[in-house]
Amino acid sequence: MYITGRRIAAFYSLTLVCYRMVSSAYTSGNKMKNILDQIRLFATDAHAGQTRKYSPEPYIVHPVRVMETLAAAGMPLPILAAALLHDVVEDTPVTAEELSDFLFRIMVQSDAAETFQLVIALTDVYVKPAYPQWNRRKRKDMELQRVAKTSPDAQAIKYADIFDNVHEITSTDPDFAPRYLRECLAILQKIDRGNPKLRKLAVDAVQSGLDSLAKQP
Repeated sequence: MYITGRRIAAFYSLTLVCYRMVSSAYTSGNKMKNILDQIRLFATDAHAGQTRKYSPEPYIVHPVRVMETLAAAGMPLPILAAALLHDVVEDTPVTAEELSDFLFRIMVQSDAAETFQLVIALTDVYVKPAYPQWNRRKRKDMELQRVAKTSPDAQAIKYADIFDNVHEITSTDPDFAPRYLRECLAILQKIDRGNPKLRKLAVDAVQSGLDSLAKQP
């Protein structure tokens, strides 16, 4: 078949566009990985010396698993970054100001601001050191009211956080697990604006944990 010069030019033009799109996606993917690697190292240093409550594993395995759950759901960079950092301000000596400075050094301004806001939204406010006069139930009720007002993206991270914690606590602390699982179920009933698939994942994990405990003698 005879192909005109115009068609050849159009073909090469389309090929060049496709190449640029693929190249841009590859470069973007590499850049995203580099940023997440830096954030993971920052979180690892922040949590240095901390272990999981029910195992000798370094604490960082938890935020990494939370991030991986969100990555599998196709979540964007700020959400993945916040997942890695979601316990840093609450559970380590790193201050909010120090975290903000770090993020704005390695990320574009919009991504850094979004990541920081998500971490702050996921940082418990009604904790025992700040409210020693309240019992656990009062603190959890106040925290639930606060979390219910957070953004859909913050809620998506919370789903992944619960999903990861549920399996560990159910299998290692059957005495505390029923109380914890009921608290998680209450949270999930209140926060329903995040990714629906991730929410279902968390709800199913909680319900499975409760069912498993109910069958134990």
